[in-house]
Amino acid sequence: MVSDFTLDEAIKIVNKLLYVNLQRYLTKVEIIIIEGAWNKEEYDTIAAQHQYATSYISQDVAPKLWKSLTESLDEKVKKSNFKQVLEKYWSQQSTCRETSSFIESIANKNQNHTVSQINLDLDSINSDSVKHNLGEKQLLVEKKTTNFTSKLDIYVERPPIESICYETIKQPGSLIRIKAPSFMGKTYLVTRILNQLSQENYSTVNLSLELADIRTHFTDINKFLRWFCINLGRELRLGNKLDEYWDEEGMGAKVSSTTYFEEYLLAQSENPLVLCLDNLDLLFPHPQIYEDFFGLLRSWYEKARSRKIWKKLRLIIVHSTDVYIRLNIEQSPFNVGLPIELMEFNREQVINFARQHEVLLDLDKLEKLMELVGGHPYLLELAFAHLKIYPDISLEQILTEATTEAGIYGHHLRKHWLNIQQNLDLAKALKQIVTAQNPVQLKMMLAYQLHSMGLVNISGNKVTLRCNLYREFFGASFSDSDVWKW
Repeated sequence: MVSDFTLDEAIKIVNKLLYVNLQRYLTKVEIIIIEGAWNKEEYDTIAAQHQYATSYISQDVAPKLWKSLTESLDEKVKKSNFKQVLEKYWSQQSTCRETSSFIESIANKNQNHTVSQINLDLDSINSDSVKHNLGEKQLLVEKKTTNFTSKLDIYVERPPIESICYETIKQPGSLIRIKAPSFMGKTYLVTRILNQLSQENYSTVNLSLELADIRTHFTDINKFLRWFCINLGRELRLGNKLDEYWDEEGMGAKVSSTTYFEEYLLAQSENPLVLCLDNLDLLFPHPQIYEDFFGLLRSWYEKARSRKIWKKLRLIIVHSTDVYIRLNIEQSPFNVGLPIELMEFNREQVINFARQHEVLLDLDKLEKLMELVGGHPYLLELAFAHLKIYPDISLEQILTEATTEAGIYGHHLRKHWLNIQQNLDLAKALKQIVTAQNPVQLKMMLAYQLHSMGLVNISGNKVTLRCNLYREFFGASFSDSDVWKW
């Protein structure tokens, strides 16, 4: 029997696993590796076809990808067996869905006064959802499909942010600063902007500083800027000619990188170049890097406002918290351009989010979910995705198990708890917030750290916990351990 398991299904599964466990999606180069491995190509062939260094593919990106999948699936994954492992996972999920559908069909036949009484032929309806008033409650009835909706296809707009970003980034020499805590949708927004611009023949680069090695690249500005320039060229599919332009002793690293960017990277195309730098706040603990690098970005921004070739450059910088480091006002990229701050979803956006996941919930139940997690995009995503994939699981069960090891938030909460335990001052600050009845005033650095993790809200100089899920979990965690009873 020929399996229905396809490359597209494999990529969807990997995206789902990476998002649930690491809160990220596959990069372009990771997709290239999966496609090549699917076709049983060697790493050197994959690298040559896409103009990458073989060592970058075989010794860097691929091993990290297989390691991430190994941790997500609790089974050893490597190039030679990844297809078999993913197909087994896909088969197990398919069996679960078939069983759930069978149970649901039996349950539907035995309902007396439920949704099945609404006599509608959903297939004849053009819109994706229809609202029906049932007494005092409003039920959201979703058009059923058999295909799993990729998370990459789901997006909730936050008007007018998207339109403002599009209009701004098309202006020569523009700069956008996007700020939001972890898991609030920065990646979604940036991906949407860059995809749209790519369709309009803009060159785009999305470079995350998470890809840099802290012990290697964050210790020396020369090493960091070489890493930065090499990766810009790689993303633009240009050969590495850095050594032809680099003169550390004569010109210095900043002038060398500026020359390389202007005379080589910018000069290769007539199209505008949109450069997005993600996780920029990772540099905040490293003054030996950020003092020069942020000044460099500011100088590029100023050049892009006046010099013809530099006007092709548009910058997007993304960070998770307020800028708490001291910077020369004339050398900072954080006090120019357009500031964008992402907030939690409002009620209408949450309903839209559920609808896009094809999740059927009455509004009372939706309110209960929001009472626990607020409008937090990632926490809502986990709930809606789980309800979609496992229709036999009720929202009540999800809410009951929310703060337990077996709950859908178990991995997310454990990850935060492990991070908190590594920092005694941070743990004390979080416990103070959890146990307080009113907003708390903290030291600025501690407040910003907790905010960047997405655990708290900051209003003025006061801090509150972001949602009841965190209050219940951390309250129980601090109470259960004598270590935290200071």
